[in-house]
Amino acid sequence: MFSFSVAAVTFGVIFLAELPDKTALAGLLLGTRYRARYVFAGVAAAFVVHVALAVAAGSLLSLLPHRPVQALVGVLFLTGAVLLLRHRGDEGAQVRAPRDTSFWKVSGAGFMLILAAELGDITQIMTANLAARYDSPLSVGAGALLALWSVAAIGILGGRALMRRVPLKLITRIAAGVMTVLAALSFWEALAG
Repeated sequence: MFSFSVAAVTFGVIFLAELPDKTALAGLLLGTRYRARYVFAGVAAAFVVHVALAVAAGSLLSLLPHRPVQALVGVLFLTGAVLLLRHRGDEGAQVRAPRDTSFWKVSGAGFMLILAAELGDITQIMTANLAARYDSPLSVGAGALLALWSVAAIGILGGRALMRRVPLKLITRIAAGVMTVLAALSFWEALAG
């Protein structure tokens, strides 16, 4: 059954975690060189694979006993918060641009870049955690996918303007704070049963 509240929580957590990530920068770089819709098509397709893998992993975790899973989810949320706060950004990241600017070449470059960069990334781990926490894989998948697509669109279409208005440090701190709250809730559930 689909839960809008689970999808909304997932959207918020993943959106905040992904915004200061390298994906927005990569999308920005590709978006300034190529047609935005070509870049977005490849990036969006890669995120479908990314989210499907994460939700599948999280769903498998949910089959294990509740208390140990909640404790593990809490540790992973807390780790995610620490990693976000320690992350320095990828300002110097280079994106290899295709010479051919056809739809398939540009979207293929975007797909491969995101697929490789996001595999095992914090948002994939967070999506798996949320899928394990809530027994609603469709809701988690939809919220995560919409969040990742939103960040990609922001990066491709207007990343520079956003970063001028909202400090990256503030976005990172908010995301880490949300993850810390989710870690505390998970620990509470693990202890309370």
